[in-house]
Amino acid sequence: MRPFGTTARGQEVHQIKLQAGDLTVQLLTLGVMLQDVRLAGVDHNLTLGSDNLADYEGAMRHHGSLIGPIVNRISNARIRLGGMMHELERNQDGRIHLHSGAEGTHLQVWTVAEVSSTHAVMTLTLPDGMCGLPGNRHITARFEVAAPAMLTLTITGTTDEVTAMNFANHSYWNLDGSDRWDGHQLWIDADRYLPSTADDYPTGEICDVTGTEMDFRQARVITVKNPPFDNNFCLSDRRTALREVLSLRGNSGVTMRLATTEPGLQIYDGRTSYKGLAVEAQSWPDAPNNPTFPSIKVGPDAPYNQITRWQFAQTSD
Repeated sequence: MRPFGTTARGQEVHQIKLQAGDLTVQLLTLGVMLQDVRLAGVDHNLTLGSDNLADYEGAMRHHGSLIGPIVNRISNARIRLGGMMHELERNQDGRIHLHSGAEGTHLQVWTVAEVSSTHAVMTLTLPDGMCGLPGNRHITARFEVAAPAMLTLTITGTTDEVTAMNFANHSYWNLDGSDRWDGHQLWIDADRYLPSTADDYPTGEICDVTGTEMDFRQARVITVKNPPFDNNFCLSDRRTALREVLSLRGNSGVTMRLATTEPGLQIYDGRTSYKGLAVEAQSWPDAPNNPTFPSIKVGPDAPYNQITRWQFAQTSD
């Protein structure tokens, strides 16, 4: 672990290196950022990152970060919990709550609780009222690497009051290290998806992917705007055991396979640069305004738990 820089608020940020088998990753204590992912024999970073801390406080604040306590959008910037309506920051177009606003976990410097050459555990406490939500919340994020090239993220959250939690790692992937992600091959094990409004939150419909451009049950090559992505793919109606749900393969032959416990997978095309494809394991967005969606409520007797796993390989075919 080494110093990486100091935030605009005067907080020191550290970088943590993990290595096992063919995989080396770099993490930052700011936002539990997944800053750099390297596969042996591949000469480029597989995710979009920066060596400049100021970037992570500006335009790249969502790159590789752990976003919460509520990732994605809440359409009317309010949520009812325990019979009370809680107003959230309206940080998109003055109407929508996006990525937990200015107090989100991605903008906080986390405390390092454990660190070794193969794992790191970071913790963060959100006091009652922070991010507009009730409860004193304690969040733990554990990254671990294992041979041959596997990275696992485990997120747990506890609270002393009923509240809402929906976390996601928000890494942007480009397995070719190219200017755009054009030509990657994508497979998603989802038979339903959520169409989005012009403001990029769900319409409330749950649509079958059959016969649509959102059907990736057979792997196919994707290109920019074909289709345009900022949608949730419905993997299940509730959190499940860890299972493989996505495969992404670059022209270079580098492959990433993702497994998760989460019921949803948000895919975002990184417009307008299209340098990386965001792949975000999470619960379905805007759930508080859609009672048929999986609930994101948690409580003292119902803590939050997520496991997401990435596996990397280089193939020649």
